[in-house]
Amino acid sequence: MKKVFLIMLMAPFLLLAACGTGNGETANSGSNDEKIKVATTIAQIGDIAQNIGGEHVEVTSLMGPGTDPHLYKAVQSDIKTLSNADIIFYNGLHLEGQMNEIFEKMRSEKPTYAVAENIPEEKLAADPTNPEIFDPHVWFDIKLWEYAVEEVKNGLVELDPDNKEDYEQNFKEYKQKLDDLQAYAKEKVNEIPKESRVLVTAHDAFHYFGEAYGFEVMGLQGLSTESEYGLNDVKRLVDTLVDRNIKAVFIESSVSERSINAVVEGAKERGHNVEIGGELYSDAMGPADTEEGTYIGMFRHNINTIVDSLK
Repeated sequence: MKKVFLIMLMAPFLLLAACGTGNGETANSGSNDEKIKVATTIAQIGDIAQNIGGEHVEVTSLMGPGTDPHLYKAVQSDIKTLSNADIIFYNGLHLEGQMNEIFEKMRSEKPTYAVAENIPEEKLAADPTNPEIFDPHVWFDIKLWEYAVEEVKNGLVELDPDNKEDYEQNFKEYKQKLDDLQAYAKEKVNEIPKESRVLVTAHDAFHYFGEAYGFEVMGLQGLSTESEYGLNDVKRLVDTLVDRNIKAVFIESSVSERSINAVVEGAKERGHNVEIGGELYSDAMGPADTEEGTYIGMFRHNINTIVDSLK
């Protein structure tokens, strides 16, 4: 009877403790011994969160190397990760089109940010086939990506104001690294003659890159890999390669090589040899714990690969 009485006496306190630690924002905001659980979709955003959050965050990205976010559908473990997170960051602009309903639900439960939708609309590129949709691949223009970095910083500051000073300092240092990367990219691209700055890839993910660095960009598929390509699309690209004597095309780490190989074979049948200039990271970064597994490392890899093939 004494044990029963003690349990009944402690029940309200146990329940109160459980409620206090079950809410991520309450448990983690301002706490020195618990990290904020951050969930992101693509690893590019996860890299931002880690750089800005530093020692205060534990970051989980749902989409790893080689993953196509256009086609990605959340599995049960993803739902658990999102549910357990204190804050969620995703790209938006229909990049993760299969997950829109999930984000709507999460937004009613916890801070959920579409970081690319923080970019002023006039700076975004519209889909040529649908003017109401914007190109979501904003990370290929470093200056646009800085808007996403700022949105992550603002989200963390709002959730955890006690560590605002750290987040602001990390933001300042990371932005300087991005500015240095921008300077490197522009200098490197100058090694390619202007008439050779033609970038041919599997899908049209590099429009912002082309605008930033003076490339004409051609993709076999549209902005999303959900769009189908047909024989006419292959023929159109083959005609361009032959007529303009373009010697290299590029595959992407998150897109099957089959489509671009069809273009290479088509050009070969016309007596024009085209090489695979290398593999670019488009919708996904490289493996974790590698240089290409960071945003800066991925961007440098792409710049170096393109320049080495086209200069």
